[in-house]
Amino acid sequence: MSDFKSLNLAAPLNDALEELGYTTPTPIQLQAIPDVLKGRDLMGIAQTGTGKTAAFSLPLLNHILLNDYEPPKKGARALILAPTRELASQIAESVKEYGKNMEFLSVAIVYGGVPIQRQIKRLSGGNDIIVATPGRLIDLLDRRCLTLKDIEFLILDEADQMMDMGFIHALKKIVPLLPKERQTLFFSATMVPAIKKLAGQFTRDPVTVSVTPPNSTAEKVEQRITFVDKPEKQNLLGLSLLDPEVERALVFTRTKHGADRVVKRLAQIGIDSMAIHGNKSQAQRQRALLAFREDKIKVLVATDVAARGIDIPGITHVFNFEIPNVPEQYVHRIGRTARANRSGVAHAFVDKEERAYLKDIQKLLKTTIPVVDLPEDFVQKARALKTRTPIVRPKAPKQEPRKGRGKSKKKARFSKDRNKKSGEGRDKDNRSRDNRGSENRDNRGKASERPRNPSHESRDSQPRNDRPRSDKPRSDKPRSDKPRNDKPRSERAERKKSWGSDGNTSERRRKAPSRKAANKSPDKPSGKPGGESRAERKAKNQEAHAKQHSRKPDRGGRPANAKPSDGPKSPQRYGKRPPKSGGGKKPNNRAK
Repeated sequence: MSDFKSLNLAAPLNDALEELGYTTPTPIQLQAIPDVLKGRDLMGIAQTGTGKTAAFSLPLLNHILLNDYEPPKKGARALILAPTRELASQIAESVKEYGKNMEFLSVAIVYGGVPIQRQIKRLSGGNDIIVATPGRLIDLLDRRCLTLKDIEFLILDEADQMMDMGFIHALKKIVPLLPKERQTLFFSATMVPAIKKLAGQFTRDPVTVSVTPPNSTAEKVEQRITFVDKPEKQNLLGLSLLDPEVERALVFTRTKHGADRVVKRLAQIGIDSMAIHGNKSQAQRQRALLAFREDKIKVLVATDVAARGIDIPGITHVFNFEIPNVPEQYVHRIGRTARANRSGVAHAFVDKEERAYLKDIQKLLKTTIPVVDLPEDFVQKARALKTRTPIVRPKAPKQEPRKGRGKSKKKARFSKDRNKKSGEGRDKDNRSRDNRGSENRDNRGKASERPRNPSHESRDSQPRNDRPRSDKPRSDKPRSDKPRNDKPRSERAERKKSWGSDGNTSERRRKAPSRKAANKSPDKPSGKPGGESRAERKAKNQEAHAKQHSRKPDRGGRPANAKPSDGPKSPQRYGKRPPKSGGGKKPNNRAK
């Protein structure tokens, strides 16, 4: 078998491979594809960059092409699980490229960091293949927007990471929802015996395909180690990236904040780079990967998010700024270079605290990594880095404050745009107000030197008899000829008539009659003129209130027609509750 045509794939797939320039299958593809076409479960172990994606995608597409029927609603025929969003996107793109000559192929990508409603709408009609990360897949299953009862293929890429402690609980929720009659495929570059035993629980009599020894690196990767103090790592990285042999480099850190710190310090010495890690949004991560693929930036700083399956062509160097504490991660990191039979360099910076991690890595690889000393005149070269021109990044524009409805008057009063109004009239008013303020500041001095109010000066210049009593314009209505009442206010108040008096009622405005007053019977006296006065009505109410709430009992005999409700309504308010008829305490009937 020397070409893809000997693998008995369908004609549309062979045509797509020819268009992509694939002529000779890799060893993992030669051994895995025939067993998958027979319907066997498989566990494939091979180095990174050896074509594992095509090893499971081509037989899957061949099965869908030969058994062509409409996928179920809210379901799929094949499920591919990946540990990271970037790997899921890469797998989906590869599947679409291999099946571009298939007429009705539908592939959906499901991962977090993007709106879920779009994915729900995309899954509602059914898809042939779903490529997903475990977290978002479980979220869709909980919402009942997806069903897995019709799955025919279950494929786990980077199976060792999927079976690790971070994903084992998710897999235990997903696998029981799948039908028992299915085909399961596991592919990874590393396979620890304990994880291999655990993976056997999800497969049925799997075929193990191991092209190279497990946990091995690519042969064309040149590995190096430099022992350096932790504070000097940044200077060593800067000098290494300025080497002309470094065309495109990938720098790995152990923490997210460490990746951002490396990007910031590289910008200070004039090296443009971008970071990709779990704290970045999906749009930021895709933007960084796209800029790195299109050669807009030379350096990409990443955590282990990018260590799994990301295929970026042309990476010449991989720098381990901090070596991983998990030995298997080292294999995946350096596997980003020397892909597709190309050569590459993997350089690790090790400080005193990381020597134990290095020992575990060499034990896993069963080899000793050669050590490279620091460059000559390292101190002088590190000082020269500070003289380089830094990269000044443009500041992001500030978000404008909210306008329109929903903004309270208090916020609008103190908002920065309170002076921004349409029209030139507002600006003119502001300028005139500023001019007046500057003139007032210039004219400050002693009280005797300050000019008087111009309105007062104009009034003093006129004779007293000629100037008006007020600055307001006079009304056209003639003034009354009645003499002014010069009596004191207390004497004038005695002339006011009360509501019940027979005096001049026109001196006080009467209130409009209310509905209650209109419904009153004419026999009852009213408080309006002609009835009892306000003082009399008040005295009567006070007397009735005192009689009703008095604490003293009525000593006189009660009238014959008195009702039981006369007197205090609730006597217990003023003391103890009165005893019941019969008096005395109740006898204690408790048995002694």
